[in-house]
Amino acid sequence: MLGILLGCIAIVLLLATLIARIELHWWWVRSFEFPRLQIAFLALVTGLLAALFGGTGPWQWVALIASGITFLVQAFYIMPFTRLWPIQVKTAKSNDDDKTITLLIANVLTPNHHAQPLIDMIKEHQPDIILTLESDQWWQDQLDPALAEQWPNSVKIPLDNLYGMHLYSHLELTDTSVKWLIQDDIPSIHTNVTLPNGDSIRLFALHPRPPAPSESEKSLWRDAELLLVGKKIHEDPKPTLVAGDLNDVAWSRTTRLFCRIGGMLDPRRGRGLFSTFHAKYPMLRWPLDHIFVTEHFTLVGMKRLDYYGSDHFPILATFCYRPSRKDEAETPEASAEERSEANDTIQEGKTEEQET
Repeated sequence: MLGILLGCIAIVLLLATLIARIELHWWWVRSFEFPRLQIAFLALVTGLLAALFGGTGPWQWVALIASGITFLVQAFYIMPFTRLWPIQVKTAKSNDDDKTITLLIANVLTPNHHAQPLIDMIKEHQPDIILTLESDQWWQDQLDPALAEQWPNSVKIPLDNLYGMHLYSHLELTDTSVKWLIQDDIPSIHTNVTLPNGDSIRLFALHPRPPAPSESEKSLWRDAELLLVGKKIHEDPKPTLVAGDLNDVAWSRTTRLFCRIGGMLDPRRGRGLFSTFHAKYPMLRWPLDHIFVTEHFTLVGMKRLDYYGSDHFPILATFCYRPSRKDEAETPEASAEERSEANDTIQEGKTEEQET
């Protein structure tokens, strides 16, 4: 009986793994890309139980084979985000203050009214740039007086639809604009940041809508926004950072395609998951908040910060602008077929209306 149960569980886990590989935008298909670590763990446990207590017979073999395939496929996606994999963004050899930039990214969760712990973290770590997501007018009223003196340059988009966004910086911002790339209620911030040594770099701040039954029946519009930004970076190659809650995991098909389209590097690769969501449920966590960089940057340090009331942990990262080391990075490159696919997704995202 136990062998049958374990075999059925293994088959379900294998089906979940295979569904995630289907190239459809439906939210319930894309949702299987998120819990890869959890599915791999369950497959490992199922396989071990089948080997130890599954008895003998066909169901034991079903459990062992299905669990093994599931674990190997999930490990293929997860392994690049462990210390067993080569790092993608090279480690900084020196920390030149006039060439570094530190970003703190925090999805505050609009109903969360615990602003002071986040303000305390900001003042403790002294980032150059603070990006908050889901920040409404209440959050703006808390952050403005606390940050205005040290971070006087700002972009404020207080919204009550869970897609408000605030950017605070003590570095000079130029050519700043707020754009609504795919949907007219989802903003993004586009700006240039002047480093202390006078060099200028580009920053995109994003928070696309997630594929979820209460948000969007498809991932199409999220995918289109990410790929559109990747396309802009490819067409106008400059030292660039892309930051925000992308509502997508680091190993997803869309995020990996975005990196190839834009030639973006992921500092998580070779260093760890740095899972930021869900802050309250340790068994249901995955990396949703990201900072991607072009080949012009090396990494000084990156860490997940403490819980302060939101469903996301903040993430803090410091990069060094080192264009002289750009040839050390193996920059992802999209094929002609992938660029065509990205263009089709962008066009479809701009023209198809959302139902939910």
